Amino acid sequence: MSARPSLLYVTDLGYRAAGRPRYGDEDVFLASRLRADFDIAVCHPLDAAALLDRFDAAVVRNTGPVLHYRGEYDAFRARAVAQGARVYNPLNGRADMAGKQYLLDLSAAGHPVIPTVDRPADLGLLPTAEQYAVKPKAGADSIGLRFVSRDELDGLAYGDILVQPRVDFRYEVSFYYIDDAFQYALHAPDPERRWLLEPYTPTEADLVFARSFIDWNTLDHGIQRVDACRTPDGGLLLVELEDLNPYLSLDLVGDQARDAFVTGMAGSLRRFLEAGPRS
Repeated sequence: MSARPSLLYVTDLGYRAAGRPRYGDEDVFLASRLRADFDIAVCHPLDAAALLDRFDAAVVRNTGPVLHYRGEYDAFRARAVAQGARVYNPLNGRADMAGKQYLLDLSAAGHPVIPTVDRPADLGLLPTAEQYAVKPKAGADSIGLRFVSRDELDGLAYGDILVQPRVDFRYEVSFYYIDDAFQYALHAPDPERRWLLEPYTPTEADLVFARSFIDWNTLDHGIQRVDACRTPDGGLLLVELEDLNPYLSLDLVGDQARDAFVTGMAGSLRRFLEAGPRS
């Protein structure tokens, strides 16, 4: 590794999820700040595999849902593993990076997550609800999400879907981590407006909750976002553990938190590079 490492910064600057800010703006900011410590080239995710071996590491950021280019993403992963290339986040994440199976595993193990099943035989494990959420196992950004009644559950085409009760919650909250270090939290006070976020001061219990999922994922390096919902009884349930390309909403935090995040990410990347190849 050179004294000034080179990074292939993988992002789709044109991607924009419905009802949310333009994700690319966040990466323009991060790439510009990380240039103080690294040589950086920004590339589209469809170009990443071809460029991978020219850089000390690839940093996967706001690339949009990989289900839109599944074959190319799988080829990128395969090439990175074959070459022993460094990819940040590392490719051994157990959460969204690997699909939604982790929600089933965590639910079955009794962790505080929204109850989740994927077989008709297990529908009885779900609490009674007025509606149920049906999600693709390979879904992202609410793509393919729909709500059905209890009577409709038996007629679903199982195999590639998850079923969860539609949970009554007070608000959603997200906790942002670099490696195992908490950075900041944001919440959406209005349940109907998920991405209208405001700064949130977590309690010690909140941080214990969030950290338990960071520990479960066992990623030594990288950026993760723990999404949860606050139930009427005051508890938290995991909605999603994003460990592939979590949007960070950095435009909504103050200058101090934003500067600290950039410093933390640069330090994490240097530690990651010093640790040697691991895809």
